[in-house]
Amino acid sequence: MRLRKWQEDGLRRFLGAQGDFLVVATPGAGKTTFAVQAAKAMFDRSEISNIIVIVPTAHLRGQWESAASREGIKLDSNFVNKNQQVARDYDGVVATYQSVAASPILWRKLACDPRKPTLVILDEVHHAGDAENLAWGTALGTAFGDAYRRLSLSGTPFRSDGKAIPFLNYDAARRVVPDINYDYGMALQDQEVVRPVAFPAMDGEARWRFASEHPVAQKLSETDPTTIAAALKAALAPTGEWIPSVLLRAHEELELMRMDKPDCGGLVVATDQASAHAYAEILRRQTGERVDIAVSDDPAASDVIKAFGKGDSHWLVAVQMVSEGVDIPRIGVIVYATRIRTEMFFRQVVGRCVRKQGDEDDMCARVFIPSISQLLAFAAAVERTVDAVLADEESKVRRSTGEGEGTDRAKPRIPEVIGSSAAAHAFTINSGDAFDEEELLHARRLGQQAGLPPGTEASAIARLLRLTGSSAKPGATPEPQVEQTLSERKKEIRNLIKRKVGQFSRMTRKPHSHIHSELNKAFGERSIDQATAETLSERLVILDRWIADA
Repeated sequence: MRLRKWQEDGLRRFLGAQGDFLVVATPGAGKTTFAVQAAKAMFDRSEISNIIVIVPTAHLRGQWESAASREGIKLDSNFVNKNQQVARDYDGVVATYQSVAASPILWRKLACDPRKPTLVILDEVHHAGDAENLAWGTALGTAFGDAYRRLSLSGTPFRSDGKAIPFLNYDAARRVVPDINYDYGMALQDQEVVRPVAFPAMDGEARWRFASEHPVAQKLSETDPTTIAAALKAALAPTGEWIPSVLLRAHEELELMRMDKPDCGGLVVATDQASAHAYAEILRRQTGERVDIAVSDDPAASDVIKAFGKGDSHWLVAVQMVSEGVDIPRIGVIVYATRIRTEMFFRQVVGRCVRKQGDEDDMCARVFIPSISQLLAFAAAVERTVDAVLADEESKVRRSTGEGEGTDRAKPRIPEVIGSSAAAHAFTINSGDAFDEEELLHARRLGQQAGLPPGTEASAIARLLRLTGSSAKPGATPEPQVEQTLSERKKEIRNLIKRKVGQFSRMTRKPHSHIHSELNKAFGERSIDQATAETLSERLVILDRWIADA
């Protein structure tokens, strides 16, 4: 197998080193290939006689078994703890972090027998530092603390809490120190490993309210730290207009890309399983196409992902099962429809569309994002080095763990979604630069006149025009911003009132008509249809008080 330069350099350093070794490499760079070659070299030198690979999800077990098999290494990907021992005709085993956490003493027996030197490979090792997975880190220390060698892999070695990730080295500033670093910015410069990515930023109005308060309407681009979470929840609600319009635009972009690359696919990353199913249904109605869904509750989810990777269907909707590690090079369009707002997760999602399909793949991938400040900053900085990201993450950790601050935290308020407007394209980010709709329309028109393929990313053309000093934008017509009418606004609030009346009715057994009658009397109105926008808002406040007192 021909290795890339970073893999060759890294392999020499790994084989010449002792103890723990961390490889940080961008998705698509070949971390799995590097690790398999490292294991093969150690087997060939009779340095080890056993290999254990630990992965974050069950789906990745099969991928590792296949990758190792191509180099003659036989891994048991079906091993479960109750088996106690691995069959003698295997060279090792691939299992999940959950399995190790469930029985660390068993895994210590499998990994730390001095008569059977073992290489332990920890894939996506940053998971062992997640706050919700603290047991994983403790179990790893028990299970593999005395293993012969440990090789850790990650594309995003960021800590999400104040604790260190097991088996990684840190400098005086508590930053992770990788032994090999080959991040997205480096790989993009090589032009043979990863694709460039453009980020269409979608704006629009989100509408919500908090209990006992009046409704709020705000554009995503105008949110601040106090309103981002509520606005994002409202925009991503499948009952509004924002997410359906974004899905439709993403599908139109995917269709253009499929004119050049017929098997190009799209991925929607949702917040939860209910949203995933709702988004899939929206796409089915819009496109008439079959939409695949991969959620953890479905035992066939891994098979769905495999089939999508090998097929040519348009869309896959998932929650977090495809956030990292999963190899689907044909994905060219992603809709970031999740409320998770950490740079680590954002980069993992982007990593699903950067892997090139051969040397002839010159496609520019697209990741549609809500136009909120955090995601815009991540998109603009996606090509910066991992070292810079690590420095920022460590600073955030110190702030979030209360260093120099009080530890009292206000209880988060849960917003009630009212609705959202159709999305409007604000601009597209490409290589850290922003291109507005007018400039993109002009660039697309020039691309058509020059005979470029229909799926050519307009921001790439616009960027070239800027570099050559030809970025004038004559005659372009930006898409209009559609304002919500008073009737539409009142209809949304009436729908929320009806839901609250139903809730109060269930609590008190009062008929709906009696509750509406009391509200009408309170405002001197004959019916809810005659209410003004102001009195509709006041009705919500009164209903909140009644429900709280019931």
